[in-house]
Amino acid sequence: MRLGLFLSILVGCPTATPTEPEPAPAPEPVAEPEPEPEAPAARVFFKAPADGATVKSPVRIEFGVEGMEIKPAGEIAENTGHHHLIVGPAGVAQGETVPTDDKHIHYGLGQTEADIELPAGEHKLTMQFADGNHSSYGDVMAATITITVEE
Repeated sequence: MRLGLFLSILVGCPTATPTEPEPAPAPEPVAEPEPEPEAPAARVFFKAPADGATVKSPVRIEFGVEGMEIKPAGEIAENTGHHHLIVGPAGVAQGETVPTDDKHIHYGLGQTEADIELPAGEHKLTMQFADGNHSSYGDVMAATITITVEE
């Protein structure tokens, strides 16, 4: 019997040896969602005429707006309003009502273009966006160009 034990030790009888656990599989990469593109900042701009343009009267004005929705005067909703064209002076301060006179032209029906008569010479034109109560959004929603009207 001793010989058998000796031989099994000598030959290398299989014995239970501790095994290391297999490593866990690497987790599948999780696709990160694409970040939402930031909404462009609200702004107004002249589609036409270009700043510095020389034009004839009547002058075709085309208004542009981004980040806001055009609604007629009287409709009050967040991020909405309508255009005003100011001939000569600068824009209207935020929160102030855009006056109604021959230098402050209201487009309260939601118009995005107009033809205006201007005398020959250089003119500053300011587009001012305001809410349904004609309350100005201020400088952030205003754009000014200079044009020359030729005879």
